[in-house]
Amino acid sequence: MGGGGAELLGLLVLFSLMHHHQVEAVEKYRKKGCDLYQGKWVHDPSYPLYNASHCHFILQEFDCQRNGRPDKAYLGYRWKPAACRLPRFNGRRFLLKMRGKRIMFVGDSLSLNQWQSLNCMIHTAVPKAKYSLKRIGGLSIFKFHEYNVSVMFSRNAFIVDIVKERNGRILKLDSISNGELWRGIDTLIFNSWHWWLHIGRKQPWDFIQEGKAFYKDMDRMLAYNKALLTWATWIQLNIDFTKTKVFFQGVSPDHGNSTYWGNSLGKSCRGETEPEFNLNYPRGTHPAETVVERVLRTISAPVYLLNITRLSQLRKDGHPSAYGYGGHHATDCSHWCLPGVPDTWNELLHAALIHN
Repeated sequence: MGGGGAELLGLLVLFSLMHHHQVEAVEKYRKKGCDLYQGKWVHDPSYPLYNASHCHFILQEFDCQRNGRPDKAYLGYRWKPAACRLPRFNGRRFLLKMRGKRIMFVGDSLSLNQWQSLNCMIHTAVPKAKYSLKRIGGLSIFKFHEYNVSVMFSRNAFIVDIVKERNGRILKLDSISNGELWRGIDTLIFNSWHWWLHIGRKQPWDFIQEGKAFYKDMDRMLAYNKALLTWATWIQLNIDFTKTKVFFQGVSPDHGNSTYWGNSLGKSCRGETEPEFNLNYPRGTHPAETVVERVLRTISAPVYLLNITRLSQLRKDGHPSAYGYGGHHATDCSHWCLPGVPDTWNELLHAALIHN
């Protein structure tokens, strides 16, 4: 982990003495009487913001219309904050504002979902602007050459390290060695959650390590909390906040259990065609989102929470469901169709970067 031991110890002591801090930009909005994350979904005939067929780089598993989804109403919803209006995405303005800068999404396939959404939103706004797409290992780079803007995705599901050692694959809760990739980036958007729940063959580690102690397993929410605290410490010690804006994408909810939204007759998101209009989502606050918010309060530097959890909870209709790969056997209630909910996440990112 970056920084010296004494510096790290001093910072941790400082953390323990700190009062709770609200995430800077969110608090700004609240003082203005505008919390962008409190509101409802409304139908808007001017949506969606793009046609996925104009973006051949969108992965098939996100292109639900191409995969045969018969309903289209889910495409036409706009997020409406209760006290103000969320600015409509303006791709050309975004490129002009971000000229010469690099944006990086760091996380799992939900970050990939948002990264692909943003690329398509920008590309369809300036369809004649030359772009390139290349992949180097786990890093994908989408570059708009005329504006010298790079929108990148770094696949890193846990943020902390997974290292292959003699006794197996080790998930190291207190180690971040891959952070060098993040240094000097103008905008960083982090995300981690879904892979923390994987077990069996989908689990990519054999042991968990914290300090010198090894565990075959531990409570996953506890492990998640420890990893995010490691990330928070790394961010404070290694990021120059005068040059880099840091975001954490709130937890993207899955809709694999229909009782979450009060439907005892269904089983999952399969067959859902409209949002949940009851603004009090029956399942309540997502427990992982509570962990994220608690960890962000330990950071004294300006980190912005893209608090997408609650508004996404209401969109049980927005997942690929049976239309993720063109077949009708598997059901995907974790990722999102494009166009769709991640476009709203990017409108919120756009508002934070351009209008705040």
